[in-house]
Amino acid sequence: MVSPLLLESAPDQATDAELVRAAQRGEVEALGLLLTRHQAPMRAVALAFHGHRPAAEDAVQEACLTALRQIGTVRDPEAIGPWLRMLVRNICRMQLRGRSAIPVDDPGVFAPPSTEADPAQVIDAHASRDWIWTAIGQLSPTLQLPVMLRYFTEATTYETIAKLCGVPVGTIRSRLSQARTKLSEALLATATQPHDDIADLTARRRQEALDILKAPYSGEMGSVLGAFWLPTVETFWPTGRHTVGYHDMIAAMDRDLTAGVRHELTSVVASRNHVVWEANLINPPDDPEHCPPSVVWVLGLESGRVSTLRLHHQPRPN
Repeated sequence: MVSPLLLESAPDQATDAELVRAAQRGEVEALGLLLTRHQAPMRAVALAFHGHRPAAEDAVQEACLTALRQIGTVRDPEAIGPWLRMLVRNICRMQLRGRSAIPVDDPGVFAPPSTEADPAQVIDAHASRDWIWTAIGQLSPTLQLPVMLRYFTEATTYETIAKLCGVPVGTIRSRLSQARTKLSEALLATATQPHDDIADLTARRRQEALDILKAPYSGEMGSVLGAFWLPTVETFWPTGRHTVGYHDMIAAMDRDLTAGVRHELTSVVASRNHVVWEANLINPPDDPEHCPPSVVWVLGLESGRVSTLRLHHQPRPN
């Protein structure tokens, strides 16, 4: 549940500095109020760079998302307005330099540089992770999955996301652009609403992943998959093969076990519609290139059970 704002004055009468300090304490309504209050001057900066074009609105939405991650770094709460406008300027400059990727690393929204903590830790430190995931839950399933992959996994390239979504690269670019705008709007709309417990959902989905990856060692793969997957589950394999049911998955896991390949789960990202697993593939010492180094599983859910699965092998680094 969202706690009431701990402010000396009414929220709409609070100073910027009061709202910044409240936001840095993790009070998400304060951050929502700040972004609403400063949208007009932020938009003016973007219009100065781009004129009345979609890129201007993209820059404002990107800056709002960036503020979620970086609000904890603001040292002068009185200067939040110039700070937000600086974010917009930086993003506009990157757009004008022709960067094809969404600028998530500099100045960043969810995916920090590799020297920092992982995205979940950054969000927990500077905002409300549950708030963000509640807003992501407002997106349509077709927009949710690209956002999950782009910002919360290692499968961040447009090409990889396109393969895992089963659509062309151009469609992914369009969906991510739509998702940024809708996500920013959803964040403001849900700031004062009750938020889902994403930690509990992720913990349950992680345990399911561990149970499935351990099942081949005990010969219980069929019964474990039957508990979590629909009998008609469709699997899209990295080779382009398409199968129905989970018997081919049982056979594939048995082959890996016989070859001495181990699956080491490294990450689970969950929403109500999709679950993404990332796992390292540990090859036997006598056959170090038996499998690619890692695999991404994208599981589509229907009534809480897996109805589709897409697999992607991450390539070996050169």
